Amino acid sequence: MTDISQHKAQLREALRKARLDHARALPPEVSALVFRQPPAPVLALVPEGAVIGLYRAGEGEAPAAAYTRFFHERGHTVALPRVVKRAEPMHFHVHTDPWDESDLEPGPMNLRQPRLSAPLVVPDVLFMPLVGFTERGERIGQGGGFYDRWLADHPETVAIGMGWDVQRVDELPVEDHDMPLTAIVTPTRIYGPFA
Repeated sequence: MTDISQHKAQLREALRKARLDHARALPPEVSALVFRQPPAPVLALVPEGAVIGLYRAGEGEAPAAAYTRFFHERGHTVALPRVVKRAEPMHFHVHTDPWDESDLEPGPMNLRQPRLSAPLVVPDVLFMPLVGFTERGERIGQGGGFYDRWLADHPETVAIGMGWDVQRVDELPVEDHDMPLTAIVTPTRIYGPFA
């Protein structure tokens, strides 16, 4: 393991703990209000008719379910990632039931995902989870590289990170394959858009 990989692994461990501790400490009534609807400056980054990629939040991650319902109600095609194996690329499939999630099935890493039979799409705007971020738009993810590889193949995508304020750090080790974000939204701030 290289020095930078080791540093990233240590950062991920500390940031995951901070994220999880923060999310668990929020009262349920507060959790229901945060990330309820994208703020106006974030909506300004979303073109009319855009295909919206979102995620189904794992424990501690910023909740994206309300955003999913919001964009679906506005008539956007909404998609979630589908992962088969760590070494294979992530793809986005249409998600048609953001209320009951009847169109999802169990997937790797304990996440529910669209069925393989759901239509394949390419999001124009992608809301994505993060483990940590800087106010300059740098992001550190879970370590699988799924989002970085996807964004490298789709550089025109508007990439918006979603996280808690406790996930902001002053510096992150950035490598060539780490893709920057267009903007980051937290419960209290919007960072970006970045050039």
